Amino acid sequence: MPLLGKLIKKSIDVASDLLEEDKNPIEAQAEVLKNLLEIAKNTDFGKRYQFNEILKSRDLPKSFRVSIPCFDYDRMFGEWWHKTVEGIPDVTWPGSPEYFALSSGTTGSQSKRIPVTNEMIEAIRSTGIKQVMSLSDYDLPDEFFQKGILMLGSSTELEERDGHLEGEISGISASNIPFWFKGYYKPGEEISKIQDWDERVLRIAEQAPNWDIGALSGIPSWIELMLKKVIEYNNLKNIHEIWPSLSVFTTGGVPFEPHKESFEKLLDHPLLYLDTYLASEGFIALQVNPNDDMSMQLAYNGGIYFEFIPFEPEYFDENGAPLEGAPSLSLAQVEEGNEYAMLISTVSGAWRYSIGDTVKFTDREKAEIKITGRTKFFMNVVGSQLSVHKMTDAIQKLKEEFDMAISEFTVAAVKYDGEFYHQWVIGTENGSNLNEEVLADKLDEALQSANKNYGVARSKALKGVKVKLITSEVFYDWAEQTKKKGGQIKIPQMMKESEMKAFLDFLKLNAS
Repeated sequence: MPLLGKLIKKSIDVASDLLEEDKNPIEAQAEVLKNLLEIAKNTDFGKRYQFNEILKSRDLPKSFRVSIPCFDYDRMFGEWWHKTVEGIPDVTWPGSPEYFALSSGTTGSQSKRIPVTNEMIEAIRSTGIKQVMSLSDYDLPDEFFQKGILMLGSSTELEERDGHLEGEISGISASNIPFWFKGYYKPGEEISKIQDWDERVLRIAEQAPNWDIGALSGIPSWIELMLKKVIEYNNLKNIHEIWPSLSVFTTGGVPFEPHKESFEKLLDHPLLYLDTYLASEGFIALQVNPNDDMSMQLAYNGGIYFEFIPFEPEYFDENGAPLEGAPSLSLAQVEEGNEYAMLISTVSGAWRYSIGDTVKFTDREKAEIKITGRTKFFMNVVGSQLSVHKMTDAIQKLKEEFDMAISEFTVAAVKYDGEFYHQWVIGTENGSNLNEEVLADKLDEALQSANKNYGVARSKALKGVKVKLITSEVFYDWAEQTKKKGGQIKIPQMMKESEMKAFLDFLKLNAS
């Protein structure tokens, strides 16, 4: 066995054993909240909401909850962060951040500017190291630990603006990797700075024979496209012909399961799949234990305090932002199996901030979750109260019944001849022999049986369901058309009517 790999693995094992035993997640969260309030008490935000008084409370979580309103990005930026962007210090966090994460999230949406402080960069790094330490729990060969790690995120070439640097969070994180990691990091600094995603992937394909890659990291759809390019460029049957040591894929951003079937067609054998949850606002959760359902553990000791709003339509507006008076729960109060929208308060100066994602707890004691969807991806145009989670379940039934490989889908409520329909566009590689009307009926049937409100809507304002089948590649062509390809960009699973009509026009144009 290679001596270097053996030594590195041994070092990870020892470091993992020497790490102090994790505090109870509930106790750790209480400490995180206290530290956040202490550090930020003299900021403009801390003075406005009297952090000094909150800190005197015997029930800190409750006092914090009742003293400070919920914020979404628009409110946080409009009332506070616009001052931070203008260079005013000590607004919601001490000092002025060196970085701002540009977050567009899904295709077609405008970029947001989210402060990224040095404390947040350190928190992201520490959480990443925790995931590396967790590799000692997996049955990986010694030689794996001396292989390269290919991280396909956003460009690390950050834009300077008004005295700070801007870019997507994956680019900011990659530009701050520890010095000891640079020898393992691929594609390396030069290629990582290339802004154009297709050019960057081409350079990766050219250099691929020179690398010995053991692990991949990135959003599934973009990693899959990159692997296809490497295979095509180097005339391979599968990616293991050029990277035989490839053993691990650290995925994130979207559920991996819909991509798994098409992804594994590019391999000689399956990989170890680990899920992560890195958002522009911070490193939210990571998979630290071997499991089949890819549950992740909240980064409960990583500079983020979590709260949870029961995901019920009466608590959110039409854009998915929490309404005034929406109840929130601490980690100590949540229940397994229920769906919640998350609020976070962070070392970057986000306070009771709705991150826009919904989760379910799979193990409350270990603070383990699964992402279920987005708060704004809750279709209620005609009272159907339909969440992405319910839609994903219906898509899964289609996959099973018709043996379909579905990696992407999106849906919108669209008016045809004055009547509302749910227009679905589904990406599949084996849909040429399938009947779109039959699929529409099956989706409709599955959703009516799973959602009472949807059934009521179908008897009144919702006329029916329409399905359009395309290949997944067309989704990515659309992403390129809207200049939202690669990096942290995700294909939206729900669209506004205007966005869907533009997408359908794009499909017609490209079909002619």
